[in-house]
Amino acid sequence: MNPLEDLLTNPAPTAARPLLGQTVLAVEDSRFACEALRLLCQRSGARIRRADTLEAARRHLRVYRPTVMIVDLGLPDGSGAELIAELVDAVPRVGVILGSSGDPGGEAAAMAAGADGFLAKPLDSLGAFQAAILAHLPDDRQPPAPRAVPSERVAPDTVGFRDDLAHAAQLLSDENGSHAGRDAALSYVTQFLGGVARSAADRDLGAAVASLAGRRDRGEPVARDIARLDALVRDRLEAANPFI
Repeated sequence: MNPLEDLLTNPAPTAARPLLGQTVLAVEDSRFACEALRLLCQRSGARIRRADTLEAARRHLRVYRPTVMIVDLGLPDGSGAELIAELVDAVPRVGVILGSSGDPGGEAAAMAAGADGFLAKPLDSLGAFQAAILAHLPDDRQPPAPRAVPSERVAPDTVGFRDDLAHAAQLLSDENGSHAGRDAALSYVTQFLGGVARSAADRDLGAAVASLAGRRDRGEPVARDIARLDALVRDRLEAANPFI
């Protein structure tokens, strides 16, 4: 590759766009969270690609190697920690591997799997996002100093939130229809909605998710909690779109 091709492929970072030249693969099932990541990457100069399952992420990795990966820990087909562990051992290794979760215990799980760092949901702080990646980039990919740390916070479009609610409503409908023997599905829907509630700062939704998760963990009946959560999700969907 000649110097011009290298410059076009890997543009030098600037103080205003410190992640120029970076390609981020976001492994994230929430459209709302992924829209936040898109805005954070856009403000920072990075390119972004999205995979919503472990299998989709592995398909991406068979085609190209991103420079940064942000892996949600709770995915429809398994734990993001599994993928993080694979990435740590892969050759060549992805330059920066970050875990992400709305679960308070997520950081420990991500770091135990070998992640370089962790992004807690909600994913809205531009400064925190940039710092988490820049902390692990080599010197030749660092922006010029001094550089002001941005205080900006991004606000994702609520279309992504509605998409997540619609997905959750379908999951809850399926769960209600086949309650027995669906522990894995219930585990997924609670972690998914917990992350959505945290990203959207929806305290009532978050409290309902926590109540359901707590009863499930204690082995108590959860039918009422599922029905309550389903009602909350559908109320929010109707408020967002009165024609559904």
